[in-house]
Amino acid sequence: MRELLAVGRRHVHEVMVATDMDDSPIVAEIVDIAYDRRIKVTEVSKRRLDAEAISEAPQGVLALAAPLKPVEIEDLLEGSGTPFLLVLDGITDPGNLGAILRTAEGAGVSGVVMPRHRAARVTPTVAKAAAGAIEHLRIAQVGGLPAALQLLGERKVWRIGLHGPAKDRLFDLKVADEPVALVLGAEGKGVSRLVRERCDQLVSIPILGELESLNVAAAGALALYEVVRARS
Repeated sequence: MRELLAVGRRHVHEVMVATDMDDSPIVAEIVDIAYDRRIKVTEVSKRRLDAEAISEAPQGVLALAAPLKPVEIEDLLEGSGTPFLLVLDGITDPGNLGAILRTAEGAGVSGVVMPRHRAARVTPTVAKAAAGAIEHLRIAQVGGLPAALQLLGERKVWRIGLHGPAKDRLFDLKVADEPVALVLGAEGKGVSRLVRERCDQLVSIPILGELESLNVAAAGALALYEVVRARS
C-alpha cells in the first residue's frame, strides 16, 4: 500500500486504519503519506476493516482506490531503452502471479502482457503478493496472446518462450540484449501450443534433480534475471 500512495498513479478515495492493533512503523508511514496527499484517513475497528477488505490479512490498514488502468500493447514499446517485455500465458495462481510481477519490476521489465480471460487477474490478493510492484509496472491486457505475439514480431521484438522440453538452453540465449519478450506458461501445462508457434525460440532451464520442473514463479525469476545478466 505504501507504493500505491507514494507513486500516485491511482486515485485513492480513503485510507482506513484499525485502532485496536499494535503500533506499526509502516502503518504510521502510510498514514503520514495519506495526510500529505490530502487523502481521507478513517479510524475503524479491526473487525470492520477485516470485513471491508477483499484480500486476506490486511494488517491493520486498507486503501479504497481506483482500479489499475491497462495500457495498449503498443505503448509498452514506447519510451527510452530496449524493450524488455514479459508475456504471461494463462497463469492462474494469484500467489504465483504476484511473485512474478514483483520479480519483473525488480528486473526492470518495460511492460507486462496478460490475457483478459482464463487467467488470474490483478486482484487485491495479487497486488499484496506483488508487494507494490503493480504500481510501477505497465500492464497490457489482450484478448488473445497469439495475436499479441504476432504484433510484437512485426515490431521486431524477439519472442522467447520458456518451455521445459526445448533443446535450447536459457543460458545460451543469444538475443537477450535485443528487444525481447519473455513468455511464461501456466502452472502445469506450460506455454500453450498456439503461443509456442508464435515464438521465435523456445528455451528450457536445465533440471538436474529428480523433479520434472520448477515452480513458474521460480522459473520466471531465473529467466528474467538471465536477460538482465546478458544485458549488463
